[in-house]
Amino acid sequence: MRTSRFLIVLTVLNAFLLAVLLLQQFRPAFAENRPPVLRGSGLQIVDAQGRIRASISVLAPATTNSGEQSETVLLRLITERGRPTVKIGASEPTSGLSLAGPTNTKSTYTILEAKGTTTSLKLRNEDGRERLVSP
Repeated sequence: MRTSRFLIVLTVLNAFLLAVLLLQQFRPAFAENRPPVLRGSGLQIVDAQGRIRASISVLAPATTNSGEQSETVLLRLITERGRPTVKIGASEPTSGLSLAGPTNTKSTYTILEAKGTTTSLKLRNEDGRERLVSP
């Protein structure tokens, strides 16, 4: 008699735990107040065909003319034909923005650069005309 009472209590307890677990599956999901941080060494965004259309990457340290080593963070926006037309780069000695012309061009671009304590803007057309603006 004692064993059957124990088994009944154990069965009721198991049924209760099962009901609680099932009810937790059907409760509404709410957004978190603070979304988690996405961490990694790079990020690529692809289109429906699987082509990379944007990327953020940290490039290995490169040695500058003065012998310093500096990592570069680079953001690229890429056309559907695979040409990176917008680049934004940042490192300790230099930061800059580059805008390139359409895919069929080779020499059409704009570069805005801050290097050390100097800044410059370089404009170049496909026909070879170029202008350098600096303060």
